[in-house]
Amino acid sequence: MVSGVLAGVGVGIGAVAAALAVSGGAVAETPWVRAEGRFAPPTAFIPSPAVTYDQGLVPAASWIEVVQRGVGDGMTVTLRVRGMKPGHAYGVHVHRKPCGVEPEAAGGHYQHRVDPVQPSKDPAYLNPENEVWLDFTAGADGSGSASAVHGWGFRPGEAASVVLHHEPGGTGDRAACFTVPFAPRAHAKADGA
Repeated sequence: MVSGVLAGVGVGIGAVAAALAVSGGAVAETPWVRAEGRFAPPTAFIPSPAVTYDQGLVPAASWIEVVQRGVGDGMTVTLRVRGMKPGHAYGVHVHRKPCGVEPEAAGGHYQHRVDPVQPSKDPAYLNPENEVWLDFTAGADGSGSASAVHGWGFRPGEAASVVLHHEPGGTGDRAACFTVPFAPRAHAKADGA
């Protein structure tokens, strides 16, 4: 039986840590993930986990931080940015795959209840209660922040990035992407439920 295991993994210039406790056949996790990065174009000589596709909205060297905390079966995801286009309203969502050279590499939005029709356009699935939305409007200094609180957590291996869209809401062109090593849901029973 394992008890009180702490694991740490470096990710680019970010870090991830998860504290695990195992008891009575159930795994109770209290995930804590913190990742930060500086945006760079996809063709940058030194690759970054933070990729900008539109430097007018997300300039190279602008900064992002994503923090995930878990409590029981739920979680809070918090976003902070600096160096964005002042006064611009961004749509920000957790996506299913890591960032890549092409904006579409990050796949679709992570959904707690997955829409059987993809790409998802049904408001019953495409909404801030079923997805992690971190929309914000950059202040006069280009900074911004947002948080999302949910009574559920991510399924293992199905949440891998945060995408900044050109406008708030469920859809729109992708201005930038940040690969984040999100932790799986905060509580899983031995039977996989």
